[in-house]
Amino acid sequence: MSDLARRPGPSRRVKVVEHPVQGAASRSREDRVITEEPLEIRLGWPGSPPSSTWITMRTPGQDFELAAGWALHEGLTIADGIVTVAYCTDATLDPEQEFNVVTLSLRSPPRRLPSPGHRHLSTGSSACGVCGSDSIAKALDTPRVPRWEGPAPSVDLVRALPAALRPHQRLFARTGGVHAAALVDAAGEFLVVREDVGRHNAVDKVTGARVLAGEPTAEALLVTSGRAGFEVVQKAAAAGVGSLVAVGAPTSLAVDLAVRSGLRLYGFTDAARTVQYA
Repeated sequence: MSDLARRPGPSRRVKVVEHPVQGAASRSREDRVITEEPLEIRLGWPGSPPSSTWITMRTPGQDFELAAGWALHEGLTIADGIVTVAYCTDATLDPEQEFNVVTLSLRSPPRRLPSPGHRHLSTGSSACGVCGSDSIAKALDTPRVPRWEGPAPSVDLVRALPAALRPHQRLFARTGGVHAAALVDAAGEFLVVREDVGRHNAVDKVTGARVLAGEPTAEALLVTSGRAGFEVVQKAAAAGVGSLVAVGAPTSLAVDLAVRSGLRLYGFTDAARTVQYA
């Protein structure tokens, strides 16, 4: 494997020209933009060599967590079904790509296979390949962690979460171009916070961090910095989360899935209000 210096960082420097309001002089300066690169996940198990299963555009960092969380959210395996997660050592890979391919080795064949549409496309797209009731039926049929069954969070706690999340959003503070997700316990303590250019990837990283640490994924709350799309609700339900708190709006399909899954769903959340949908 080549030198670790080739590993892509979460952000990079670029030269920009800033054009302020009329009458003020333009100026050249350095800025930071969030890194966006593809991650290919290869899946293997005894008797089956690793093969390409999924590709997503992501922010480099916590790649093993992303792969582990994705596999659990997709219902491919349970937490202790993952044997190893490693960067691919395929000699045919270009040096700049060796940190963009992760191999996930399972203890046994996957409990289900991803849909063909997920083999080469990111689930971050709102066009998931199936629609309406078919999407919900498929999501409900995905093996899920038993849901956290504690009491509903107080409205005061829910409203406070986005502001409490902001100090943890270090990449957002530097670039303004990244989403965040956090797992929060019933007392409002932040257990895991992850950032990524894709909100769905950030959720995968949060769950994956718990899986790789041997900690439960089913907790009181998951808070996200963006909207509550169908894919985020599906991942929260699969991980066994009790409540999903979003800064932005939910979609109709997300609301339907939350209701069917027994997941409490909050949108448009800030210090002044929150709207509960399920």
